[in-house]
Amino acid sequence: MAAEDLDPVLALAERQPQAPHWARRAYRALFNPQALPKRIALVVELESAVRGFAVASIVGPEAELECIVVAAGFERRGLGRGLMQALSAMLHAAGVEELLLEVRQGNERALAFYSTLGWAEVGRRPRYYTDPEEDAILMSIRLA
Repeated sequence: MAAEDLDPVLALAERQPQAPHWARRAYRALFNPQALPKRIALVVELESAVRGFAVASIVGPEAELECIVVAAGFERRGLGRGLMQALSAMLHAAGVEELLLEVRQGNERALAFYSTLGWAEVGRRPRYYTDPEEDAILMSIRLA
């Protein structure tokens, strides 16, 4: 992700209910190489526009997938899979051995997507999410 991607990423996040609705300064912080934890942020462009993005934070040999977002109407075209493959390769090159995430238990599309990529459920956080209240499913994948 580059600085010129900030506005398109913010616009995409605003249109997607499952996307993180972080403040502009939080997205801008992705470009600060001294920020901790270190983050990797990627975008995918299709038809001359940003159609998806992913962000992961690195803490030692682990990383957390903070978000992966694909624009409505562009799902099931391999964009999410491509983002995950590129992100996994970059994280592995940075010494990350395991990638973790949290997902709402009711987000069946996300759960199916992660399962097809080889992620496994490793735990739950009861009542982690609000509006509506819902458990978080913790998932993990080893990076090779």
